[in-house]
Amino acid sequence: MIMAAWRAISALALASVLLADADDTHGAVKFGYSGSNSPDKWGSLSPDYRMCSKGERQSPINIEKSKLAYNPGLEALERNYVPASATLVNKGYQIGLLFDKNVGTVLVDGKNYSLKSVHWHSPSEHTIDGKRFPVELHMVHMSDNGKIAVVAILYQIGRHDPFVVQIERKLKELAKEAWKGDKEAHIPVRVVHTRSLKLHSSKYYRYFGSLTTPPCTENVIWSILARVRGMTEEQVAALQAPLSQENRNNSRPIQPLNYRAVQLYHESRKHNEDSH
Repeated sequence: MIMAAWRAISALALASVLLADADDTHGAVKFGYSGSNSPDKWGSLSPDYRMCSKGERQSPINIEKSKLAYNPGLEALERNYVPASATLVNKGYQIGLLFDKNVGTVLVDGKNYSLKSVHWHSPSEHTIDGKRFPVELHMVHMSDNGKIAVVAILYQIGRHDPFVVQIERKLKELAKEAWKGDKEAHIPVRVVHTRSLKLHSSKYYRYFGSLTTPPCTENVIWSILARVRGMTEEQVAALQAPLSQENRNNSRPIQPLNYRAVQLYHESRKHNEDSH
């Protein structure tokens, strides 16, 4: 019975992180970021969403640099991505790319996790010493046994982001579909070069948390890259344009850290210690 329950939870989580059509796959209740479906009400919208209000290892969190715990056992995030076709999806509350086939893996704690999808939140969900950034990208990976690892990249206003450049025209198409009344449009993207998502994993923050959208499933391995990347104001606007007005600010509020520790991976420090 426990295994059956876990499989049910995993299926619900998988549908959520892969940007699947929740209404068609498991009859999930609609949620949003304002009004009667806002984040503070997620836990009461459906029994499937109870972890959103009852969980103790929820995401996102505020990362306090002064309280980071350096962990010499952490390793660099080794990636092996390849170009692949994808589908640009507008869920009304979130814009994302769902990859049509194997697009490669990232090595997390000695285990391979396959990249399944990416999506954006604006403004950022995680904060650093209380600072919130204009955009946060989530790269959702899954292991063969259904474990989830998310690599997060924070963005400040700056130069063009080369990854978003690849889909700017498709984002305009997505926005047009939204204006026509199709709030959950799907637009094919021929080839996405994922290697433009340079991880710069010489320094990252690691903790165990949850999905930041319902069902808020816990035991997600989070790796937030310390290096903040750049994105233009026009690109930020393009990512927001297809979304419904009430969901253009699609960031879940900061959740309590509770008993958790946030660990630090620092490549140069690790090399210095290993050489002694």
